[in-house]
Amino acid sequence: MATDGQVATQPARSPLGRARRGFRGRIEAIVVGDSASGLLQDELERRLIELGFIESATVDILHEGAVSHDPIAVRVNDATVAIRRREAMAILVV
Repeated sequence: MATDGQVATQPARSPLGRARRGFRGRIEAIVVGDSASGLLQDELERRLIELGFIESATVDILHEGAVSHDPIAVRVNDATVAIRRREAMAILVV
């Protein structure tokens, strides 16, 4: 809560697909828009949730691929999964 006329600000949400190795954060939301993954929006959202990408889950980027830093190895709570950056763009983190 802000005092003395200061305005409380929310942490900036950003896509997990833009984060780099060493990032640690929390999933705020999954927002699937037009993606280049070739999957329908509902299908991509379902797959992300099945992999453990749910709201409030903690995420750590452990490793990045050698070519264009893709895919990324992500620890989601206690599981480690690999995901392409274009699909990680649907995962908003703080």
